[in-house]
Amino acid sequence: MARGQTSSAAKRKSSDSNAGGGAAGAVTKDELLKYYRDMLLIRRFEERAGQLYGMGLIGGFCHLYIGQEAIAVGVQAIKESGDQVITGYRDHGHMLACGMDPREVMAELTGRAGGSSKGKGGSMHMFSTEADFYGGHGIVGAQVALGTGLALANHYRDNKKVSFTYFGDGAANQGQVYESFNMARLWNLPVVYVIENNQYAMGTSIERSSSETHLYKRGSSFRIPGEEVDGMDVLAVKAAAQKAADHARSGEGPYILEMKTYRYRGHSMSDPAKYRTRDEVDEVRKTRDPIDHAQELLAKKGWADEAALKAIDAEVKAIVADAAEFARTSPEPEASELYTDVYLEAAE
Repeated sequence: MARGQTSSAAKRKSSDSNAGGGAAGAVTKDELLKYYRDMLLIRRFEERAGQLYGMGLIGGFCHLYIGQEAIAVGVQAIKESGDQVITGYRDHGHMLACGMDPREVMAELTGRAGGSSKGKGGSMHMFSTEADFYGGHGIVGAQVALGTGLALANHYRDNKKVSFTYFGDGAANQGQVYESFNMARLWNLPVVYVIENNQYAMGTSIERSSSETHLYKRGSSFRIPGEEVDGMDVLAVKAAAQKAADHARSGEGPYILEMKTYRYRGHSMSDPAKYRTRDEVDEVRKTRDPIDHAQELLAKKGWADEAALKAIDAEVKAIVADAAEFARTSPEPEASELYTDVYLEAAE
């Protein structure tokens, strides 16, 4: 099993056993059902995206979010309107969590005109300012500086909005991350840095690529507080995100959340993931799956039986099937689209 999994599982057990409060005790039936459905939508969407990639309908790179669903959904649960979300190239889950139309996301993956970026962004570069989603970025760590810039704009406007800036354990070793940390703390910018530590930077384990594997400590030299979170528990993610957002929104400056998570698939669709064993992946699936965990909580509280869960799954599968059909039948962009959205016409 990957490093850090056992300690995170222990945290989950402690949280679940706290019947009088804590992460598991501070949720309503409707909230937990929504989180379960949202995570399941991401899972089923990504499974279909993988199928479409195998059929040649999705070209280029395609990085699936399977296994990490609790992070995007948990943070979105406390996000306020106008707060920004920006991330790297493992981004489809964030798009769906932000409320982007699955049809438009799937059409963008297939490079169709009905896509959210008119088929020109593809898997790694689609945006939706209407959903407060600022990308999908293909350059490792580049979004950290951009997310810090969004926080600078919020600070300048004094609008009480927060920038949720996501990056992975691999990007945590990039230099621009620490330049951003320094500026964010120096100016007390309202940014929450969410490190999705899925244990492997492409094909290299964190133990082989990072001298300090507790990534939430990376902000200590800049006096940025941080904490480690069980990223496989949507309620633990939600609670930690609320604490961090309140800190940033109140003018106290940046906060780092290291989400200990795990991706079930390879780094991208072209990665056979031979650098880890099948037993390791299966163990995490069996003991720490975020969707199974939510399902267990629903059953424990008597909030959903097997029939209700099957109905949710059927609804989600229908949405994904519709999105795939929309993507398949949507036309390709006109050649003239090559010249649009290149420059911004400024008023004189």
